[in-house]
Amino acid sequence: RHRHKEKWAATAPRIPSTRLALHHFDTSYSLHLGALWPSVRAGLLCEQKYGALLNNFAAADHVPEELELLNASDFISEALQKVQQWQWGAAVGEAATGCQEGSGGGRTGMQAEMVTQAEMSPPLCTSISSKIKCYTFPRGNITRFRPARPDGLGLLDYYLMDAASLLPVLALDVQPDDFVLDLCAAPGGKTLALLQTGFCGHLAANDVSISRTKRLYQILHSYVPREVRDTVSVTSYDGRDWDQVKGGTFHKVLVDVPCTTDRHSAMEEDNNIFHKRRTKERQMLPMLQLQLLMAGILAARPGGAVVYSTCSLSPLQNECVVERALEVAQAQFNISLHPEDLSHFRTLFQDTFSFFSECRLGELVLPHLTANFGPMYFCRLRRV
Repeated sequence: RHRHKEKWAATAPRIPSTRLALHHFDTSYSLHLGALWPSVRAGLLCEQKYGALLNNFAAADHVPEELELLNASDFISEALQKVQQWQWGAAVGEAATGCQEGSGGGRTGMQAEMVTQAEMSPPLCTSISSKIKCYTFPRGNITRFRPARPDGLGLLDYYLMDAASLLPVLALDVQPDDFVLDLCAAPGGKTLALLQTGFCGHLAANDVSISRTKRLYQILHSYVPREVRDTVSVTSYDGRDWDQVKGGTFHKVLVDVPCTTDRHSAMEEDNNIFHKRRTKERQMLPMLQLQLLMAGILAARPGGAVVYSTCSLSPLQNECVVERALEVAQAQFNISLHPEDLSHFRTLFQDTFSFFSECRLGELVLPHLTANFGPMYFCRLRRV
């Protein structure tokens, strides 16, 4: 009766959230990614690589030259140049084939490849905004960008972000005067990228977190002039209820959902979703993601497009959520959705990013030591 009762809560060692996250990743991602997982794991645990999104609103004409002197390049314009080269190569190949047919020759392997690439390039040309410019250092180059600097009016010259985060924005393919909804907008990198297109007729930037919305306001004030900010409405609704606010009104909807943020979870204890107190929240993520995606689908007008994205490697948060949304949209709302092929992104940006080639739906950027961007999953759905 006089035995000392050990105080477990006080004496048991607390397992770091990062270790819990890595254990979870080792268990699930080693199955999903197979032999790729060790290199992806190494990338997650090393310093992330950034891109510099140029601010078209700032008076910073000198910045591209400055960055190019450091051996950085705009990966988006390089991709567009590659399309033009393929189209030129295909045209030459077709002309050569015509000549060879007269003399009994056939199409060479290289000519066939050029024609194949040129055939896939038209959708790429229409889905990439040349107004978005993002500079990155080459593969294997881990140079850091200097901090952003203000111009004469106080607008910062570029925004540092994971360059893979621009791929969902490019996939959205904003056209002139589109009404655009960024359903989970904070902290604001993708919102800023959407504005760089110069095409948004109106942009609704929403995030349920008031504190994160303040960060969004800060970014808008630091990068965007007042006359452009006036075209943006910032709100703090629960995104799951958005269809009750403005249903069926947007040409384009970006749904960049809360997720396990794998890189942060593997590296940082602060605000880590693998903390034991947040177990239930983490387990409910796929349901929250499905609800947010459904709200985005309902907010899009017929013929509009929805891009779903996460910064997780988890198929349960990626393809599985999209597949379930396709079922729910049809069964409960009689809405037909067409998942669009984004494989041309993989072809065009293979020099900058490492892609996973086995996604059932959408595309996934994998962290890699020589190109340590991501993870970033994105999938585009067309509302029929």
